[in-house]
Amino acid sequence: MKIGIFLGSLGNPAIYYPALAKITGGVGASILLCQLLQWQTQKFNPDEWVQTNSSEIEKATGLNREEQALARQQLKARWILKEKSINCQTDTLELLADMESFEKIINQYLTANPDGLAKHTPGKNNNNLEVIAEHYSPNNTVKTDKYFGQLRQQIAVTVAPNYRFSGPWNSQEELHNFQKALEAYAKERGLGFGNPSGWAFKIIDSMTKGLTSPFWDEFIAGIPLGESQKVKRDWEIAPEVPYPAFEEERIQYYVQKGEPLESAVSKARADLRNPVLGKDLWEGFLRKCDRLADDALRAKNQGVDTPYLPSSFNEKPQITKESVMRKLGAIAPQLSQNQSTFATVAEAPEVEQKELPTAAEIPSIESLQKACKTPLGRSIVEKQIAANPDWGYEIVDGQIVESIPF
Repeated sequence: MKIGIFLGSLGNPAIYYPALAKITGGVGASILLCQLLQWQTQKFNPDEWVQTNSSEIEKATGLNREEQALARQQLKARWILKEKSINCQTDTLELLADMESFEKIINQYLTANPDGLAKHTPGKNNNNLEVIAEHYSPNNTVKTDKYFGQLRQQIAVTVAPNYRFSGPWNSQEELHNFQKALEAYAKERGLGFGNPSGWAFKIIDSMTKGLTSPFWDEFIAGIPLGESQKVKRDWEIAPEVPYPAFEEERIQYYVQKGEPLESAVSKARADLRNPVLGKDLWEGFLRKCDRLADDALRAKNQGVDTPYLPSSFNEKPQITKESVMRKLGAIAPQLSQNQSTFATVAEAPEVEQKELPTAAEIPSIESLQKACKTPLGRSIVEKQIAANPDWGYEIVDGQIVESIPF
């Protein structure tokens, strides 16, 4: 291909003034400004905004998207370019060269440099224009789209290789042990919302930033984590252990409102863990106790041997899994041998041949029927009968009868 034909196929050449690069901030900004001035002169009103997009600018100037963004940023920083975003999805812009600001910058530079823009005098400072352009700010402000501002500068974060947490620990082994202790404490207390490791990381990370942690003091002292932070309140016989009568009163409050017993216990204990609510409830409980004591003393003075006290004031044995199983075993002995309802997940037993139960091992219908008198006992008996079909029992109309094999 001949060079003339090749150059003719490239289209019209775009010419810019290299000296303007000192004012605009760079070659790309100068090229964009010259092209924008050409488009404005082609309009009937030179002050009319030019609507364009990045593809049209690249076709006219050869500047790609990144170069266009940098050129617009340089021109806007010098108050030479006004910009509005029409449609961010279609990359449509409206641009306008502010000729008044442009002329003021040039006049200020010519005043400081009588030789003009095109001449360069060796040994003299030729950076005056850059200083004038960077600090120039006209009185009029340009209103631009807040969603189409200047490009965000990249933030470089340097990370040292083999980074390690720095804190009061003397070795990585000590840090590892402290982390394990925090995770164990979080699992025991139910902290971290199912992620004890994440909770432990927050404690360690805060210590690396200079914050103190009482957990570290407890770990160094060799005492259980959280022990020194426990607060014994007025309504507790020990930290986080309320008076039994006070707790029972709150449980009965929810039971009388129609709450199931399990829900009543949970809500009552949550109330007593709240320091503000617990204090208010404790003051009301003390007033109630004071009134009951006055009534009891008055009854004793009148000859009553045993004055009335609410059931919550009667001493009750602690309810544990073992105590419940003992009671169930007293009702139905075979239930105490099968603790699947209360037992935790254990290791899978070895598979072995199970012998058929003898007649002495099979519970009688009378003992099972006696255990069914309570809802809990009925539920356990139904599960036992379903799990042991070899007993030959079934439940018909709420009664336990022998199943008919045919």
